[in-house]
Amino acid sequence: MKTLHSFVAGLRAAGLSLARQTALPLLVLSAGLTGVQPCAGTPFEFEETGSLNTARYLHTATLLRNGKVLVAGGFGLAGDLASTELYDPASGTWTPSGSLATARDAHTATFLPGGTVLVAGGYNSTVGFIASAELYHPASGSWIPTGSLNIARYFHTATLLPTGKVLVTGGFGLDSISLPSAELYDPASGTWTTTGSLNTARFLHTATLLRTGKVLVTGGYNSDVGYLASAEVYDPASGTWTPVGSLPTARDRHTATLLPNGKVLIAGGFNGTELASAELYHPASGTWVTSNLNAAREEHTATLLPNGQVLVAGGFNGTELASAELYDASGTWTATGSLNMARFIHTATLLRNGNVLVAGGFGSSGVALASAELYDVGLGFSSQ
Repeated sequence: MKTLHSFVAGLRAAGLSLARQTALPLLVLSAGLTGVQPCAGTPFEFEETGSLNTARYLHTATLLRNGKVLVAGGFGLAGDLASTELYDPASGTWTPSGSLATARDAHTATFLPGGTVLVAGGYNSTVGFIASAELYHPASGSWIPTGSLNIARYFHTATLLPTGKVLVTGGFGLDSISLPSAELYDPASGTWTTTGSLNTARFLHTATLLRTGKVLVTGGYNSDVGYLASAEVYDPASGTWTPVGSLPTARDRHTATLLPNGKVLIAGGFNGTELASAELYHPASGTWVTSNLNAAREEHTATLLPNGQVLVAGGFNGTELASAELYDASGTWTATGSLNMARFIHTATLLRNGNVLVAGGFGSSGVALASAELYDVGLGFSSQ
């Protein structure tokens, strides 16, 4: 059985293992850009903005109601991180915020309707697999423990449902196996309850909320089967999963983006080699239509822009990638401005002004990145 530690997260490129107890020290890019002020950008190009206070990858980034971006946890020079920080688009700077009770990476972060942020699961070199969950309160900048997952996991997904509950699916768990289990978090009670299990256990998959209120899970990796092409849909009304049309190409470490027309765009990934293929899911028919990225990539980001296009940035393909490309409604991919710093396992967050904030990640020559960049979508804004 192939284990997660042998290949996950693209770190094979740096000769690293996710057995963090023996992880090699990482060089950290200095935060020399901290304090860089936002300026009028060049449309469809990336420009540098203030650097994170702490270099990190396998972190999360969440847009808050006030337009700031919360980055939490991840892995950096000192190992698993408990630190969090806030990006202010108006000044282009990062400010430390309250620390997580438990340092973690490969967790999920979900913005809840009440304005708090739910962080769940993850991995910690000392603790191992994490079941605990915490809530971030923006007003105080503090983290408050909430109910723990029934099963510790990382590389899972978390999806906010129309009911306000959060659906967590799959992941990598104890005994080094992929998990079929799913759980629901109720913000009203702060508790987790089990719901119907996936038909196929998986991690490094995607989960997308459809217009119908159902959740589409695609691909991933199964400890016994390997790379998965299967897809299934969760119905919150019944708490059950139903298999739907399989992806034409099995993959993990891909992205999934809900388009304005209700279709879901799957892009890139890995199945023994990096993939350039992209596939469009039609919920009405359960069928897939294929296209191709200009560059094969995994561990990239995909962001839906205000104009309906999808920005795919960075990733890994034998080396870290700086290239970016745009997908449009015609099904075509077009190259756009490249990142200033090649990276993968980073985050990308759509800001209120329509621009995209890319933060952290893993860079060339074994470097964890503190740098951040802004993609200008051409709307003429440089700050909130």
